Amino acid sequence: MIKQYLILLGFILFAFTPLQTVKAESVSNNEEQYFTTEDIVREILSPIIDKRLIKEYGYDASIWVWQRIVGITYNHNHSYVVAVRVYIPFNDKEDLVKLRISLSCDSEKNNELKCNRGLNIDIVEYKHLSHL
Repeated sequence: MIKQYLILLGFILFAFTPLQTVKAESVSNNEEQYFTTEDIVREILSPIIDKRLIKEYGYDASIWVWQRIVGITYNHNHSYVVAVRVYIPFNDKEDLVKLRISLSCDSEKNNELKCNRGLNIDIVEYKHLSHL
């Protein structure tokens, strides 16, 4: 009999005691920042330009300044040529780097006969423009 009362008492306590709930706030690690298309292109092309500038000027060329994209040209083989003007402050030079970005051909939209490669970025032309 006592066992039945204890079970009944436990059931009543459980039924009438409000359940505690915890509302946790979700914390996003993503910082909201504004990026332009040129920022994204800069991030992709910088390592390739960096290697070429080190080849041209030596290890000190790793300190260079991205000035701007001078032009973008689309080619019929599903590639783009991007011309970038860079400034090398330690010897006060301005250079022009043209890079070919060959897109991946994973899409059915691209003609597979013309395009059978993955993403590839190559330097097409490098010019020393001036001493400032």
